[in-house]
Amino acid sequence: MERRTLGTDLTVSALGLGCMGMSEFYGPRDDDRSLRVLHEAAELGLDFFDTADMYGPHHNEDLIGRFLNETSAPMKVATKFGIVRAPGEYRRSLDNGADYAQQACEGSLRRLGVERIDLYYVHRVDQDRPIEETMEGLGRLVGEGKIARIGLCEVNAETLRRAHAVHPVTAVQTEYSLWSRGPEDEVLPTCRELGIGFVPYSPLGRGFLTGRFQDGKFEDGDFRAFLPRFQNGAAQANGRIADLVARTAKRKGCTPAQLALAWLLAQGDNIVPIPGTKQSKYLRDNVGAAKITLSDTDLADIDAGLSERPVSGARYTAEGMKGVDA
Repeated sequence: MERRTLGTDLTVSALGLGCMGMSEFYGPRDDDRSLRVLHEAAELGLDFFDTADMYGPHHNEDLIGRFLNETSAPMKVATKFGIVRAPGEYRRSLDNGADYAQQACEGSLRRLGVERIDLYYVHRVDQDRPIEETMEGLGRLVGEGKIARIGLCEVNAETLRRAHAVHPVTAVQTEYSLWSRGPEDEVLPTCRELGIGFVPYSPLGRGFLTGRFQDGKFEDGDFRAFLPRFQNGAAQANGRIADLVARTAKRKGCTPAQLALAWLLAQGDNIVPIPGTKQSKYLRDNVGAAKITLSDTDLADIDAGLSERPVSGARYTAEGMKGVDA
């Protein structure tokens, strides 16, 4: 597995593992199966796992903590704070205050069973609080040895610059894929300029780019059923994008998932996608993307095809868009 460096010193596998779906949002959870997938991911060379305190809430960090207690493999774990949810509710509020960050960090350390968090993200930025104040609070956690590095999620370029001026930002995590290319306008260039890593989440379009879910059928508890891009009319229109991915993948002799991930890996060596899965077959498929090379001609052809297939629908519902592009 190729290795890449986020920021100045966080060297990890070129692909990470997004663990959110092991706890909620994508249908029923199965902890035993998820633990097997976590161990298999480590065996395949993945050493960068992504979680957050609000996944569950708290269940996902507990699960990762169980895995870390069972494995001897050296792992890097990223977690997040800042989204506040009551158990059983999707509705959320945002809190980036220093006192809450301290409380949240200590809870994450306890659940993960580690002495220091490798990468600690602000999950969503509270636009009513100056980002400088948030970074100062997180800087104190770095000084106390509770977190090693600071990351930001879903920020715009201006906020990123202001934050980085207070304390170095190691990585930005934002949705980025063949059907979510907003970061290319300003955020990705800013990351390259400042030496900041970029971690795309939902790199497979929540599975849609692989050819799944175009029929609108979901398991109970799968929040994709409510996302605008998966609604009937939008899903039909967006199916043209999935078809383009499938045709290109067939020509390259790989799967659609591998093509979508290889495209992201080709966008810069500071990029580490974190496809999520709780199934072994998808994990192994995703890992195979690291062996796929796309030529300049391949990339140009993909861009040309996407330019003819505009995306239909927003990324999230209005509730989910809180703190996006902040």
